[in-house]
Amino acid sequence: MMKKQILEEKKEYIEQLFDLLKIPSISADPKYNEAVKKTANWIEGALKKIGCNNVEVFETAGHPIVYGEKFINANAPTVLVYGHYDVQPPDPLELWENDPFEPSIKKTELHPNGAIFARGACDDKGQMFMHIKAVELLIKNKLLKCNVKFIIEGEEEIGSVHLEGFINNHKKKLKSDIIIISDTGIHSLDNPAITTGLRGLSYMEVTITGPNRDLHSGLYGGTVANPINTLCKMIALLHDENNKVNIPGFYDKVEEISKAERKKMNSNATPEIEFQKSISISASVGEKEYTTLERKSIRPSLDVNGIWGGYTGEGAKTVIPSKAHAKISMRLVPDQNWEEISELFERYFKSIAPLGVSVQVRKHHGGDPYLTPKEHNAYRAAEKAYQEVFGIVPHAKRDGGSIPIVPMFEKILGIKTILMGFGLDSDAIHSPNEHYGVDNFVNGIEAISQFYKYFYELEIA
Repeated sequence: MMKKQILEEKKEYIEQLFDLLKIPSISADPKYNEAVKKTANWIEGALKKIGCNNVEVFETAGHPIVYGEKFINANAPTVLVYGHYDVQPPDPLELWENDPFEPSIKKTELHPNGAIFARGACDDKGQMFMHIKAVELLIKNKLLKCNVKFIIEGEEEIGSVHLEGFINNHKKKLKSDIIIISDTGIHSLDNPAITTGLRGLSYMEVTITGPNRDLHSGLYGGTVANPINTLCKMIALLHDENNKVNIPGFYDKVEEISKAERKKMNSNATPEIEFQKSISISASVGEKEYTTLERKSIRPSLDVNGIWGGYTGEGAKTVIPSKAHAKISMRLVPDQNWEEISELFERYFKSIAPLGVSVQVRKHHGGDPYLTPKEHNAYRAAEKAYQEVFGIVPHAKRDGGSIPIVPMFEKILGIKTILMGFGLDSDAIHSPNEHYGVDNFVNGIEAISQFYKYFYELEIA
């Protein structure tokens, strides 16, 4: 019955999602602050419309947090739904096939029934909106037996700067039995998976300073340390010849996964040739002796995310720059602590600086890795829900991405989190032409609806 109703109302759901996607809620850029606030108000209205008892927009020193709840009864289990309504900047705009904030549906090889193209379609407006529609369906059909609480923030893409303070100040309001987040993915509609592990994150910015001003490269070339040259050499020293991170102590607390578990993981991996084809590369590169799947899930990594300095405009300008900069992120695995890793990075990076330059290291933000408990009733409920919708038992997988608020929720509230995501690796989140399959959207709504049924049954058994 639920699936039939979802399919009948699919067009309306997508139109509503389009309205949400049209708002450019870019949290990183202050000129979009009003758009971010408008999005928060939109979410507030949507939660009220579906029948939530108590909906509030909480102002923070940054962007607003939207809270809503649907109370059933005091003896019912309580589910806390987390999502975010802010999005990444759409740049570079010239690589988009359509305006990133004018959503459209196009058929693709992986989405023959169409995919929704827009910034935020998958990350996370589309996936967050599935929860609102699922709860609405359950309320309409008088099938909701769990209490539901929503916390939808507008700063996830910039490190959830003010969320921790909000959680600490509202522990009683947020008291729940489980947290559900849809900000992850599956391998495919034919090969569903539930994410059971997330890598942590340490995000750093470095600045190399040489002379006190930009210098003429003819007059000074060969006499001073060029900050860009120096930065490139220092970055090269961050990995060894086997692509292992060189930072002393970096691997000291890395969890070693058994050969049996690694074998099981790799049995569900995307074939190497398909992985390479999906991103148009001729070969994958990474830590020696590990597969591509292992490198992006159970092993830590370090990558330069941006590098700049000197003259980059049209034509030529012969200068030795005064400064060079880079942004560097490290993805972490259990039991690495992001603050410890940040300190190790800073210590090592400063130690490899040659004479003639000074080094500044700035810690941006980060979060610890997380493993979700497969023995929890919520995981069992999610497993049953996926099986009912997809017709196959989902396997457990670890993701390479980071959601720092997940370990933070557990630390402050003492609540476990289940990651019920439905995106694909090919959905181009954070990239031009981000999209989300219509079938993924529809199946996600159904699976979330079924989750509540099974979670209630398991909790009261």
